[in-house]
Amino acid sequence: MRVVVYGTGGAGGYFGAQLALSGEQVIFVARGEHLKALRVNGLRLETPKGDTVICPVEATDDPATVTSADVVLVGVKAWQVPDAAQALRPFVGGSTYAVPLQNGVEAASQLSAVLGADHVIGGMCGTLSWIAGPGYIRSVGGNNFIRFGELDNRRSERVERLHGVFTKAEVSVDVPSNIVKASWDKFLMVTPFGGVGAIARAPIGVTRSVPETRQLLEKCLEEVVAVARARRIEMSTAAIADTMKFYDGLPPGGTTSLQRDIVDGKPSELEYWNGAVVRFGREAQVPTPTHAHIYDCLLPQELHARGKIAFPS
Repeated sequence: MRVVVYGTGGAGGYFGAQLALSGEQVIFVARGEHLKALRVNGLRLETPKGDTVICPVEATDDPATVTSADVVLVGVKAWQVPDAAQALRPFVGGSTYAVPLQNGVEAASQLSAVLGADHVIGGMCGTLSWIAGPGYIRSVGGNNFIRFGELDNRRSERVERLHGVFTKAEVSVDVPSNIVKASWDKFLMVTPFGGVGAIARAPIGVTRSVPETRQLLEKCLEEVVAVARARRIEMSTAAIADTMKFYDGLPPGGTTSLQRDIVDGKPSELEYWNGAVVRFGREAQVPTPTHAHIYDCLLPQELHARGKIAFPS
């Protein structure tokens, strides 16, 4: 299968590497020093099992130069999806389709608005991976998974084929019976993890152990479940307990891309994580005070990172 990884960050780099190692033809879209390193040294992937270098790799900063593709894995940040959709328009046509890997629950609809619903399937992933240096992806292990499915939940030939490709690559892969619900299940997991970790400046091993931050995690989960149900998304009665159990099983040093970006002073996905919970809650008239507090506390840093406000020197 010919796979384009649009955005070779933690998620795109990790899953793209697994596909390349299994023999698929992968084209990595990156930029700057990251792209230069990919072209010269290949892609280095560090996992708890050791280091692997994939060399040579096909890499570009211009998706318009890609002559054909079966599937595009969209690995950019959530706030970059609208621009990515426009950049993908020249070659996403015919039988080519896109799979969003973003956190949040809005990427599929944003891609569909530009590319057409027939050229998009719903998707999400989970991985504690990030860019550790140019051409270098580090993964700390944990539960790396990818899930996808048609937006109308039918089991199509293209979904079955993609499932087979990831199975061959020995990636944990699933086609949920309801991709929208599955997206919300992931949203439930990531927003408290990221938001609490960001304001506490601490990894999951700390936030789940300190009673006060553990309580914040639980309150955040309660609010997401309430918002989801108000939007007629079916949530398990055990969703909160199951998610806390999942947190307890994560590597203690685990952090999210949201908190890493905030700590590094970079633009983050705050608007699509905790900000989205607040926005959805307001629309459904569901109180979300914990997420609102997290969002409000992190917003000055976010505005500063985007150059919209200046901090005194």
